[in-house]
Amino acid sequence: MAALPAAAQTAAPAADQPIEVRAFVASMFEIGDLTGDRAGEFQYWYENHLDGAEPIEVDGAKTPVHCNDDGVCGSVLGMGKVASSASMMAILLDPRFDFSNAYFLLTGVAGTPPSRGTIGMVSWASHLIDYDLGHRWAKDEVPAGDPLFMPRSGYEDIRRYELNPELVDAAMAASAGVELADSQEARDYRLRYPDAVAQGAPFVGTGTHMTGDTFFHGPGLSEEAQYMAELYEAADYVITEMEAAAITQVIDRLHGTDRVLSLRGAVNFDQGHPDETTLEHLDPAPGETAGGFDETLVNIERVGSTLIAQITGDWESWKDGVPSE
Repeated sequence: MAALPAAAQTAAPAADQPIEVRAFVASMFEIGDLTGDRAGEFQYWYENHLDGAEPIEVDGAKTPVHCNDDGVCGSVLGMGKVASSASMMAILLDPRFDFSNAYFLLTGVAGTPPSRGTIGMVSWASHLIDYDLGHRWAKDEVPAGDPLFMPRSGYEDIRRYELNPELVDAAMAASAGVELADSQEARDYRLRYPDAVAQGAPFVGTGTHMTGDTFFHGPGLSEEAQYMAELYEAADYVITEMEAAAITQVIDRLHGTDRVLSLRGAVNFDQGHPDETTLEHLDPAPGETAGGFDETLVNIERVGSTLIAQITGDWESWKDGVPSE
């Protein structure tokens, strides 16, 4: 077969070029369709950034990837460490995508301790801690007041991640003026808690996100999470969620963590109010839930979109890392 002309050799069809991903939005679950019904974690991202984008099926990923013309891509990875990290690895290894300069935004709903957060708040993680990598025992098996958790050796590099402080600062600055949604139902529910921050309006903050497949509840386990944050020399524990540390470990293996962000919105407290037992908090009676779920989803997308707009709107400044100014 005759060789192609030189011009043809250098001008490969666009379809043969990998998609340059500038920002990747990872959510963990969707409730129904991607648009037009009750929203899960991905719906507002899809509707505001990716609506109409052709789904790209990826072997090994839970759902397709969607990309727009600005280099913003996103997908629903699945709930829990295994599902989410498996999907993320499959997507990262797909040669149709170029993640060499991509920023990763791991998003979803979460819980928060009433002493440091409130319903509808949104938090950029300063640190990610894996809640599950350690040893635990029952309180009656140690002297009263002793810790019930001890780290397990061998996991030092993956049990705690400090995310890029310059990137976290840039995210906080970008989202400082975002108007956050709220609801009367959430306002009424907050008043059941005596903590001033719990009773307050939603805000954008930062701190440690505690990642674990276990949905821990109650003041005792909340205190243990704070103990772990202090033990690992991280910022105060402000968010309990499931996936971010595992996904970050996957990204770290291929691209490092300098461009990873975790953004979570609080839809529940990690413990009951003073007149509610932990079991009652876990299985609330009708009308006793926190409210504000949809408003929190709105807030997550609003806050995260401010940074994505900066990244994609001035890509030449962001391509090589967080701009110095």
